[in-house]
Amino acid sequence: MEERVRFFIVDGVRKAMPGFDVVDATPVTAGCRVIKSKAEIALMQHANNVTIAAYQAALQTLRDGMPQDELANNITIAFKRLGYSGGISVQFGKYTALPHGSATPQTLKEGDIVMIDDGVNVQGYQSDITRTTVFGKPTQRQKDVWETEKRAQTAAFEAMKIGAPCESVDAAARKVIEAAGFGPGYKLPGLPHRTGHGIGLDGHEWTNFVKGNKTPIQAGMCFSDEPMIAIQGEFGIRLEDDVYIAEDGPHFFSKQSIAIDQPFG
Repeated sequence: MEERVRFFIVDGVRKAMPGFDVVDATPVTAGCRVIKSKAEIALMQHANNVTIAAYQAALQTLRDGMPQDELANNITIAFKRLGYSGGISVQFGKYTALPHGSATPQTLKEGDIVMIDDGVNVQGYQSDITRTTVFGKPTQRQKDVWETEKRAQTAAFEAMKIGAPCESVDAAARKVIEAAGFGPGYKLPGLPHRTGHGIGLDGHEWTNFVKGNKTPIQAGMCFSDEPMIAIQGEFGIRLEDDVYIAEDGPHFFSKQSIAIDQPFG
């Protein structure tokens, strides 16, 4: 059984077939999935292009008093008009500090941080992009934290060297964030989760940019690059772009954000 099989299925098979051993098939399935072909990377590139186009269109609809569900629906409609289906998470204000967001009803107001996260499926291949911006004029603190996050995302990208262990990418992002006074480690305020994950046929697949993962980076691997700075009760900043590893090193599928009020490269 590979890692995505749900526990109740594994447990049910064990009980139904007590004479058989259930063993871990992840080394087989992950080995098949983790290195992408040029055709697979091309499909992922298209998925990223569609996601950015939908985000650009939907963020133009921001208005005072907008519920987060309205913005989420606008993004979903944009995906469909571009010919694809996808998922989306939208968070405003203090709820952007929650790594997985909140279902609490939220209403947009001047000065709120806006975070949108997810992507589309193109012939089975996924994108996963986060853009974090502000509705109205940003405060100096918002700009400072956003710039720290951008440096952390860039540091992670620059650490993605062929042969380097995956944990070194996580360490590079945390070094920037901790130097700015956040953390250390996974402590809040700071970076509470891994710096990135594998992506391909699933939005989250093997392997991860996380402490302790010594898996060497190889050409053909694809990852998200998404450190985060979460400040509970205030706001969070996460910038996420997907990356593919070519023979000459890492390449972004999408252009990084330019500034807190310029979320598209």
